[in-house]
Amino acid sequence: MPTTAPAFSDATASDSALRRFLFGLPGVDAVGLEARAASLGTRSIKTTAKAYAIDLAISMIDLTTLEGADTPGKVRALAAKAVNPDPIDRTTPRTAAVCVYPDMAATAAAALAGSGVKVASVATAFPAGRAALDVKLADVRDAVAAGADEIDMVIDRGAFLSGRFLKVYEEILAVKAECGAARLKVIFETGELSTYDNIRRASWIGMLAGADFIKTSTGKVATNATPANTLLMLEAVRDFRAQTGVQIGVKPAGGIRTTKDAVKFLVLVNETAGEDWLDPHWFRFGASSLLNDLLMQRQKLSTGRYSGPDYVTVD
Repeated sequence: MPTTAPAFSDATASDSALRRFLFGLPGVDAVGLEARAASLGTRSIKTTAKAYAIDLAISMIDLTTLEGADTPGKVRALAAKAVNPDPIDRTTPRTAAVCVYPDMAATAAAALAGSGVKVASVATAFPAGRAALDVKLADVRDAVAAGADEIDMVIDRGAFLSGRFLKVYEEILAVKAECGAARLKVIFETGELSTYDNIRRASWIGMLAGADFIKTSTGKVATNATPANTLLMLEAVRDFRAQTGVQIGVKPAGGIRTTKDAVKFLVLVNETAGEDWLDPHWFRFGASSLLNDLLMQRQKLSTGRYSGPDYVTVD
């Protein structure tokens, strides 16, 4: 199968070639990485810059519901919130997308039609990814046919951790081919990859295989997005573009709940990858509760008062 990054075609010619490439990547200085992430997290922004950051963060959210109890009514309500997050203030930006299970993609697509808000659908036996490839591809086809603009797939972590890197690469290629015009986000589940070196290797596998985004996590395990693992992935997409000219997005997901958290991640983006990634087309937050805090903080900036408990919806 051909790679979407011709400059690295030799690296993906065989399992042994891919292994040599991945283990030839520079090792990650864990202490340095965490210190850099912590340092950037201390940056403070005020007034006009903070208002800009809040609106930017809202526009980057993939507003998400991925529960067994999801209903069409809940998805329609979430879609309405994505299109009009603050009914009192129509200047509030729309979110980037609504993210749902494949069986809810058609409901979301109908509710969001004409709004500009994308429909994102998790697929490939999310969140564990424990299914045969033909089942995963059928999952993707169903989601795209139902109207999904974006597919969030999970990698086979078992294959990755047992060193079957070419299997992971070829599976991403196959899923990408089924996406058609839909953009593909590749989820690594960083909390299960054990080491920063593994996160770097997974990032490069995803990028070599044609991912449009690389994504930290499903939000379904104990350790999800962190400043350090997101910083590492931002370095990867920066370096990949420098070598190939191809820009790839990054999506931290899980555990990002407050405006303060979101601002820290935006600083990471600006200082690591650069301003080109400060756009919903290239950076997303996978979140369900973050939007409410952003709305509360946005109103505080505009009115000088914190909102009451009934100001935002409980999703």
